[in-house]
Amino acid sequence: MEFALNEEQRMFRDMFRDFAAKEIVPRADEMDHEETLPPDLLRKAAEQGFLGATLPEQYFGAELDGVSYAMLIEALAGASVSVALTVATHVSLVAMSVLAHGTEEQKGEWLERMATGEVIGAFALTEPDAGSDTSALATRATPEGEEVVLEGVKAWVGNGSIAGLFLVFAQGPEGIDAYLVPADTPGLTVGYREPTLGLRSMTFNTVYLEGCRVPLTNRLGGPGEGKAIAQRAWDRFAIAVAAAGLGVAADAVDVAAQFATERVQFGVPIAKKQAIQNYVAEAYIETEALRYLVYRTAWLADQKDRFSPEASAVKVFAARVARNVTNRMVQVMGGYGFMEDYPMARKYRDARMLGLVGGPTELHAVRVAQHIFAEHDLEIVP
Repeated sequence: MEFALNEEQRMFRDMFRDFAAKEIVPRADEMDHEETLPPDLLRKAAEQGFLGATLPEQYFGAELDGVSYAMLIEALAGASVSVALTVATHVSLVAMSVLAHGTEEQKGEWLERMATGEVIGAFALTEPDAGSDTSALATRATPEGEEVVLEGVKAWVGNGSIAGLFLVFAQGPEGIDAYLVPADTPGLTVGYREPTLGLRSMTFNTVYLEGCRVPLTNRLGGPGEGKAIAQRAWDRFAIAVAAAGLGVAADAVDVAAQFATERVQFGVPIAKKQAIQNYVAEAYIETEALRYLVYRTAWLADQKDRFSPEASAVKVFAARVARNVTNRMVQVMGGYGFMEDYPMARKYRDARMLGLVGGPTELHAVRVAQHIFAEHDLEIVP
């Protein structure tokens, strides 16, 4: 792996940062307080190619490599983790699943519309009694002639209230199946929006499937392949979540360092106090360690077909670093870091969610353990 970014990657990085600074930062706190993500912001992101970030050019995608995509999510998360994970859900979980497993007809029908922002994707796997344990899915997919009837309830559906396309997972005759379900399909109802501690500009909804009929041709992949499709999607998303953790941690260090140079106590800027220096230095060290792990894992995902243990490892580390760094930077800012009038409080709340979204860190740690002990012929189960 080459540690230096090439010229194109540096150009992309600067473009991502410029967009975040101009389009998101001035509105991030307002969006958080109002719990909204303005449609015009997603439209501008689509115009920049962000909603088709990793899709091929034939579908109007930007065809970014893994490291460039990680830098996109990093830059967006530095301004707003909600915006970053809204984009990552759309791209990593839904659009890339269609690209990897869809038929030519499915790709032709959906990918260009997703890249241009006409359709936003939502990922409907989790249920009230089935989160990480996909074997416990209660939603059913019952074939009837040339159609399938979906019945069940999905919880914590990211992008639920803004989606035009849902990727729905259900128990079929041969195992878990995955189906592409347009938002206007009769029998699909987007319900309750979960109130959350962080990620307030991102929508999480309960989705009801009651006699929801779609053509059998809407199945993504073959019969019973839904579990494998979901796993590969979660691997991609884990890297994006890690990149978001990098973005919020790095920006928290910048915000706190700037504050420390301006805040005067006992006649000098608090940045001159060794305790403050130690907090900021340790946060920077952890953030830079995360940076290289994120970029390395993103690069690795471009090189190999399977990267589950690496994706889980970086996700666990990123959640820890983001939580630790934002916590310390709140301490650097003192009472101001705890005030909603300053962005650090939002970053602190958002960072906490990174240990939950995309699967809890404990589950990802089990996956790493499974990889390690498989080499010793020992099977590990959650």
